[in-house]
Amino acid sequence: MAMAQDPMEGKLMSGDLMSKLTDDILVDIISRLPYKSTCCCKCVSTRWRDLFSHPDHRKKLPQPLAGFFHDGCNNNQFPKTARYFTKVSGEGSPLVDPSLSFLPQYDSLDILDCCNGLLLCRCWKTADRKTLDYVVCNPATQKWVLVSATDWSSKVNVARLGFDPTVSSHFHVFEFIDEKAWGIDESELTPCDGRIETLAIYSSVVGVWKHQSLDSFAFAIPKNSKGVFVNGVLHSATSYKFIAAVNVEGNEWRFIDIRVPPYYDDARDDAIFVSQGQLYLANIYAGSELLVWALEDYNVEEWTLKHNVSLLELFGARKLCFICQLGRDCQIQWGKTPYLPYVPLFSEALADGSRSELGRSFLSCDG
Repeated sequence: MAMAQDPMEGKLMSGDLMSKLTDDILVDIISRLPYKSTCCCKCVSTRWRDLFSHPDHRKKLPQPLAGFFHDGCNNNQFPKTARYFTKVSGEGSPLVDPSLSFLPQYDSLDILDCCNGLLLCRCWKTADRKTLDYVVCNPATQKWVLVSATDWSSKVNVARLGFDPTVSSHFHVFEFIDEKAWGIDESELTPCDGRIETLAIYSSVVGVWKHQSLDSFAFAIPKNSKGVFVNGVLHSATSYKFIAAVNVEGNEWRFIDIRVPPYYDDARDDAIFVSQGQLYLANIYAGSELLVWALEDYNVEEWTLKHNVSLLELFGARKLCFICQLGRDCQIQWGKTPYLPYVPLFSEALADGSRSELGRSFLSCDG
């Protein structure tokens, strides 16, 4: 007669089997799991947790939100304004150098967007505000690629980055050129303030810009709203309560209504973000409740309420600065500061079709 196995003995045997797996095999297994499951894996043991930060394995494993790039002001230092990186924990040294000192020397540098570990920067060469470059860089690896500016770049308010490392090492830069930047005479401007006249798209696949006129469309994009790049499409919340979506070729457009109930004027219509491949929207209802919606059916454009919570319950009786991961302006005493969420990417490749080795070329501070 067979003896029943002690359940505890079975667990120990299973644990022993897992301990015999090499780090490479464990990493390969974990890398195939959904993101939520990988987060649970960090809690199994110290060994498993350390796999995520180890230089030999972190390239294959998804990384969590590390912190935020933002500008700050201190009257007791010079210069008074500086760029900072604040970790999610709020403690310890910055994960990356917020000054991006590995880049070539420029008179000034603005971070315009962050997408899946890459930053889009606008870099001013001299005191002449018309002389500039775009730079796409990876702070985690200190690799960067120079992108030549267009004739309108110095006047453009909205530029966004499109990049998906799970699909390709190539990236796209989107310039939304409004009527004034395009040079339309004031007497001929439309009633739509800040209306986007032309879209310029740079593709690192071919290394050139192409332009598309938007004569048949009428929309404007808030300067510091957050763009969302998912499934090869850039989504931008407009000033008119809908999302403008365009593919990387610029030849397919979609306009997604975001008038989710309740219809309040203070709805945060530019608070869009992505999670697990889905588009999400956050609203503040009546100034007291946070609502989070998901676009579960992209084809029929139907929003579903996923979460709602009282701000008082969530934060208590405090004066709030909303950061979330939405990239919206944060109102503080001295002005408005955009907070850009940053998730590190440890992949080495940063492709640029204008370089000699397509798909593998990248620049660094060593040239």
